[in-house]
Amino acid sequence: MAFPKINMASYWCLFLGGCTMLGSFLVPGGAAQSGWTSYAPLSVIAGTGQTWWLIGMIFLITSSLLGAVNFLTTTIQLRAKGLTFMRFPFFVWSQFVTSFLLLLAFPPLEAAGVMQLMDRVAGTSFFLPSGLVVSGQVLANAGGGNAVLWQHLFWFLAHPEVYVLILPAMGIVAEIIANNTRKPLWGYRSMVYALIFLGFMSFIVWAHHMFMTGMGTTMAAFFQTTTMIISIPSVVILTALIVSLWGGSIRFNTPMLFAVSFLPMFGIGGLTGLPLGLNISDIPLHDTYYVIAHFHYVVAPGTIFALFAGIYYWYPKATGRKMSETLGKIHWIGSLVCMNVVFMPMFIVGLAGVSRRLFDAGSGYDFAQGTMHWNAVSSWGAWIMGLFQIPFIFNFFYSIRNGEKAEGNVWQATTIEWSAPSPPPHGNFAIPPQAYRGPYEYSVPGSDKDFTPQFEA
Repeated sequence: MAFPKINMASYWCLFLGGCTMLGSFLVPGGAAQSGWTSYAPLSVIAGTGQTWWLIGMIFLITSSLLGAVNFLTTTIQLRAKGLTFMRFPFFVWSQFVTSFLLLLAFPPLEAAGVMQLMDRVAGTSFFLPSGLVVSGQVLANAGGGNAVLWQHLFWFLAHPEVYVLILPAMGIVAEIIANNTRKPLWGYRSMVYALIFLGFMSFIVWAHHMFMTGMGTTMAAFFQTTTMIISIPSVVILTALIVSLWGGSIRFNTPMLFAVSFLPMFGIGGLTGLPLGLNISDIPLHDTYYVIAHFHYVVAPGTIFALFAGIYYWYPKATGRKMSETLGKIHWIGSLVCMNVVFMPMFIVGLAGVSRRLFDAGSGYDFAQGTMHWNAVSSWGAWIMGLFQIPFIFNFFYSIRNGEKAEGNVWQATTIEWSAPSPPPHGNFAIPPQAYRGPYEYSVPGSDKDFTPQFEA
């Protein structure tokens, strides 16, 4: 990394933020109780745990900002010789754009966190409207604030944050698909441009989370339009990954199974998000189980499946040993089936109008009675999915010492990291690498092998 000390500071901010948030469970009144969105004014008048949560959040945001600066500087300034921007692996591009999102989107939320903290401990009134009554008493320091301001500052970060989670996942999946189809990514440049456009557009769609605030038809129309537009680059990337499979000599190893499973699951998440981007259909679906199902089809099988794929793929590089394919495939099939068992029923429950965040899952409402059995299905799916993570955990730790020994380039890949020894020494590379060609030179006509690494002259 370009700045080792900033890297260390980022870690310690993360550590302190995590410890602060966990410590809030031990304070009188317990941890923060205002939901993950921490909407004002409830969050301003909540117990002591909310103060700890805000302090922890400020540390965590600082950690992300320091990390983003380090990633950006490293990517630009410490590239290998010959590694031009259009020779970047797609995963590097995804991390690069993600770092920009973190750097630009997190400061408003950090400022909002400090403002909410001041409302709680310093008597300010950034988010407390005039005449706010709590337990029959007018709150003394309330006046002139705006609770919706918090929502704007929060969602200005929280929607780009979705892409902070999903863009690296797309990058991981792209690497694994190219490697295991033994052919270049289809439309590499189009994917890169779509990725950049996706990052830009993520900053002008945040208020589609706020249609219920009564923002007016003009603003609603604007954010509806930008939300429809942002689906286009996602479709470009997803289509390119699907087309990349066509005509490939596909190896269905564990990383590839998770990567290919990402494609339809992310597609389901994206398609079901379109009704939520339109004001007229979002209002009846807002805060129902439908939203949970949509979001988790994007983030749970999306980000988590890609994460599993990346672990199985780069594990040999990090440890010098491979994880068990048998245990990996058991882990994959159980996770894929159970993920759908957990979240697919939530579409049905949400379309029936059942709200999320109900302690009894809606059993107190007559209209929800016909959906109660689906909650049991989701619960069983979640428990069984948890059991299917046991083979992964065992496989991960057992293989560190007992897995099959892996050569330096065990997957016969083309990108620069595979030129390093397995496991890599301090500094990663025995000799500084050099890039001679693009990242996906697979099955080149006339070549004596089906891969030509970009680090070989």
